Amino acid sequence: MAPPKATNRTISQEAFDEMVKENMEDLGMDPAEALQDTIEILNLQGVDLTGIITCIPGEGEVKDNPVIQCLDGLKQLESRLGDQIDDKDLDEMVELFDKLTESCNVEGSGNAAIATKNAGLELVCSACSKIPKECERALVSALKTMSSLLHDVQSTGIFQTSDGPSIVVGILNDNKQNIGILDSGFGVVASAATGNEILKQSFMILKVDELILEIMSMHKNVCIQSLYDAIRVLLTADDNRVVASEVYGYARKFANIGIAEALVDSLHAGLTSPGLVSASIALKAIAVNDEICKSIAEKGGIDALLRCIDDSGEQGDKVVARVCCSLLSKLAGSDANKSAIVEKGGMNRLIKLSARFAEDPSVLPEIMSIITVLSLRSPDNAAHAVEAGAGDLAIQAMQKFPAAQQLQRNSCLMIRNLVVRNPENRTILLNNGVEKYIRKAKQDHGSCKEAATDALRDLGLDDYNL
Repeated sequence: MAPPKATNRTISQEAFDEMVKENMEDLGMDPAEALQDTIEILNLQGVDLTGIITCIPGEGEVKDNPVIQCLDGLKQLESRLGDQIDDKDLDEMVELFDKLTESCNVEGSGNAAIATKNAGLELVCSACSKIPKECERALVSALKTMSSLLHDVQSTGIFQTSDGPSIVVGILNDNKQNIGILDSGFGVVASAATGNEILKQSFMILKVDELILEIMSMHKNVCIQSLYDAIRVLLTADDNRVVASEVYGYARKFANIGIAEALVDSLHAGLTSPGLVSASIALKAIAVNDEICKSIAEKGGIDALLRCIDDSGEQGDKVVARVCCSLLSKLAGSDANKSAIVEKGGMNRLIKLSARFAEDPSVLPEIMSIITVLSLRSPDNAAHAVEAGAGDLAIQAMQKFPAAQQLQRNSCLMIRNLVVRNPENRTILLNNGVEKYIRKAKQDHGSCKEAATDALRDLGLDDYNL
């Protein structure tokens, strides 16, 4: 389904400049006043000024803007390029691309929007298609520029109509051995597909999934960060303009052709792998159903994750701890995997991890999330969790971090699953004073109200609604 068209009113640079000029000539305003008045009027009319260069007449001109200068240079260069591009042309092209990328990456500058407004993306796509595949430096520079220009729905739409997906996938297919080009190229895939369902579909039609698997198979011991980013983005339903996303089907296809298995191989390298965090996040995006979660476990995914969790605790690596716990929680959604995690000592290992990060309210919620899933509809697992120390974990964490909303909410959710089918656990937790901490979370945090109410009810308290 095609996304609906944007309804924001826009204005061209020429029309904007003419309004400023009219304010000066017809109303006698000074240059600064004429510019400010034009901006205010257009804002009141709901006109989108994104990409408009707003310089005071007499103090600067549109052509003086560094983005415009780069684009003019690229236009002149492209106009004289023939079938053969010599080294001098390539050097000039790289210099212009690098300057444009640097300008567009300045946070808050609006330079990427200025480039988009002035046909920069079309120009870069066209130039990219003409660079010989053996010219690594020029291709890497062009792809980085392309990625820096992909900043919103309008720019990704231009990328689509400029045949950007085919150009980029073609470059990737021609340079499967070149890590620099692969990293820059998949960076474009990730940037372009973010928030754009149509581009996700375009890349899938071009068989980017099969290309990703081939690249992963060829470069098993190399971390191509942007490749993992591309997997995550392609499988994330983040385009709010469409009613139903196709990413669930894409995730199943990624799993069926072997990408999930290839990502599990990355987990086996443990904390020595520079791609561990990115591979875990990508694998979580693929694990969309029970079948895939079980297949990941069958390939040794749970064993690898538990080892990473143990090692992250020993080394104090909270980023790895959070990400691996998050993935394990997703895999635990499969009942078969729940049993496997518990049988492998998962409960005790998680409680041990919580002790390692007892002072970090960012890791503890992820640990609680896994225990919550493991205890869901499983009285045996809930009993085992409390024996391992999950009840103490909840009480101590809620007492220590009263202002941490997510931790407080996850504590309530975990407590509910620990007690809902286990009367003996209710007695243990109530005797240890859990009620006052749940009530405080309910009172202090709106996001905790529903979870806290449910926890109080499942603890058997009649006044749970108070």
